[in-house]
Amino acid sequence: MFKRIRNVAVIALLALAMAVPATAWAKTAASESVTRAPTRDQALAAQRVYGLLSDSRYHYKPRPLDDALSSQIFDDYLKALDSQKLFFTQADIDAFAAYRTTLDDAIRNGELQPAFDMFNVYILRVGQRVAFARGLLKQPFDFTGEESYRFDREDAVWASDDAELQAIWRQYVKNDALRLQLANKKPAAIAGTLDKRYANLAERVQQIKSEDVFQTFLDTYASAIEPHTNYMTPRTTENFNISMRLSLEGIGAVLQRQDDYVVIRSVVPGGPAGLSGKLGPGDRIAAVGQGQSGPMVDVVGWRIDDVVDLIRGPKDSEVRLDIVPATASEDGAHQQITLIRQKVKLEEQTAKRSIIDIDNGQETRRIGVITLPTFYLDFEARRRNEADYTSATRDVARLLGELKQDKVDGVVIDLRNNGGGSLTEAIELTGLFIDTGPVVQVREAAGRVSVETDEDAGVAWSGPLAVLVNRASASASEIFAAAIQDYGRGLIIGEPTFGKGTVQNLVDLDRWPPSEKPRFGQVKLTVAQFFRIDGGTTQLKGVVPDIAFPVSLDASEYGESTFDNALPWTRIAPAPHSLLGNFSPLLSQLNARHQNRADTDLEFVWWTNDVAEYRKQRERKEISLNIAQRRTERDALEAKRKQREAERQAAGLDTPALAKADDGLQADERDIAAQVAEEKAREERPDALVKESAAILADAIDLLSTDSTLAAAVHPTVAAGHWAD
Repeated sequence: MFKRIRNVAVIALLALAMAVPATAWAKTAASESVTRAPTRDQALAAQRVYGLLSDSRYHYKPRPLDDALSSQIFDDYLKALDSQKLFFTQADIDAFAAYRTTLDDAIRNGELQPAFDMFNVYILRVGQRVAFARGLLKQPFDFTGEESYRFDREDAVWASDDAELQAIWRQYVKNDALRLQLANKKPAAIAGTLDKRYANLAERVQQIKSEDVFQTFLDTYASAIEPHTNYMTPRTTENFNISMRLSLEGIGAVLQRQDDYVVIRSVVPGGPAGLSGKLGPGDRIAAVGQGQSGPMVDVVGWRIDDVVDLIRGPKDSEVRLDIVPATASEDGAHQQITLIRQKVKLEEQTAKRSIIDIDNGQETRRIGVITLPTFYLDFEARRRNEADYTSATRDVARLLGELKQDKVDGVVIDLRNNGGGSLTEAIELTGLFIDTGPVVQVREAAGRVSVETDEDAGVAWSGPLAVLVNRASASASEIFAAAIQDYGRGLIIGEPTFGKGTVQNLVDLDRWPPSEKPRFGQVKLTVAQFFRIDGGTTQLKGVVPDIAFPVSLDASEYGESTFDNALPWTRIAPAPHSLLGNFSPLLSQLNARHQNRADTDLEFVWWTNDVAEYRKQRERKEISLNIAQRRTERDALEAKRKQREAERQAAGLDTPALAKADDGLQADERDIAAQVAEEKAREERPDALVKESAAILADAIDLLSTDSTLAAAVHPTVAAGHWAD
């Protein structure tokens, strides 16, 4: 989440890390030599980051940059480079050993060559492993043996030497080939597909930039102190800001890599690309020109972010694209398209609403659902007092007004997979459902506790409310859900949440002294811990729902509890607040009704079975390389899909398209237009969890409306209209 602060920070946030992962590296526009080396600006940036992270005036839990932290940085950096232990051998790790206790000195002194030396060996090893893999494709594989492939190697030991690692790679390639053979690909097509795949891997790694290496290394240092402390380069910072304000200046197209081209994946409705009607999924960008007469720059082979830099630009400026249409071959006729850049709103990531009708046999309850992907806010537009600045709270308030016009009986706020965002938005969103009062407490490093309060009188929705969460609901989502729960304002439904209870500031490294253009990037710095108004913290434990769904990911698999250096759970004094309700007397009846539906509703039963199967598969570390066994497993999955389709038809349910069997391909090897169509079809499938959440809320409404004694015990304000709009 974000909050303006007067001293060091530009922005305060409570969100999951959004930095670009090391695996996102791709081709670069300008070819660099194989050997990477740090720049002077990177050395200066490292020293500035060290100054911030080692100072108790800034970081909530500073940790000295000593040999112990250096050792952790060393291990984490190796993991960032080679998490599955497919490129380095133990001999490489032994050769790096001298750096284990010297990386602290490297950062402190701005002498970053050790990190780049390790990376340069990584590039060399990738080239060697890929060359070996491509060589294996010259001979057919035997899939009749009892061999297996360990696909999860994160906890494996490093291969002792090249011979052992080559044996692992042989299984890796064999599994790729087996997947394609099970998808009925011919031997020549299998070899061709995999040869191109591995060649692309080597080429993209070869094109990694110095700034990518630097960000990965420095972010490893930052997150070694505390999980949500991160470093971002200027480019990553801009992408982060776009994700918060949900707007950019450009043509409004989502791009994807496919072979040597950057291609159009989709167009944003209402953006220049969409309004032109000239671009569609699969169209390949061959060149980009600026203005009416700027030279066309060939971008074939470029990485996505470099192409994006050319396409984005100031509002009302002109950009020209040389396009190879999706329907044409690579040698087909090109088309040149001219577009005028505009401010593009990323509407797909904003709050959305829908209505679900729940029939209890006697009457139908209309339940409104608002899905909120993130707690977004355009900070700069708000600071400038622009009338229409982007805000999650504003959007939700508008949607609540529309749902009231539609005369819904209750509202479900869907925060599944919402990783956080603006602290201001979490507070103000809570204020839409309570009159006035405390929402969250914030404790700084020095121990001072401040209470963040909703001070706007009145509510946007006083009727029945539920909040749907899962393990990926984090930070701002947890503040909102916790406040609703602590006030007794609504029901919390779903899974225990992520457990992130810390506050971050964004610190601009170019402020000392100010730079004409971004040079050093920003640090997302943990500066405080937040607490519920009941005095507890969501740190590690998260928010525990009132009505629980089967757990898809538990605390040992995902969430704050998986970080070795996470802050501990603790408690402070509660903030005085009014209790609007107490759902305890209602929960046993709600759980009984929920369980009855969970045992009989086909969609929910299927979802529960899928969760159980997913958890079972997560426990697997290996997969058979025997084609008969794999074919049996594939046929069982196919039979299960067909059985569900028949059950849907028999029950008169909507019949969305069946999920396809594994085709053995990666995302950038599939037809993009077909991928987009399949994704849209998946989005239209029934959401069993939303439907069940709406049914639970409808149950609560029915029980409270028919039992005055229960209503008085659960929600004393019902008579005053708090749960009866």
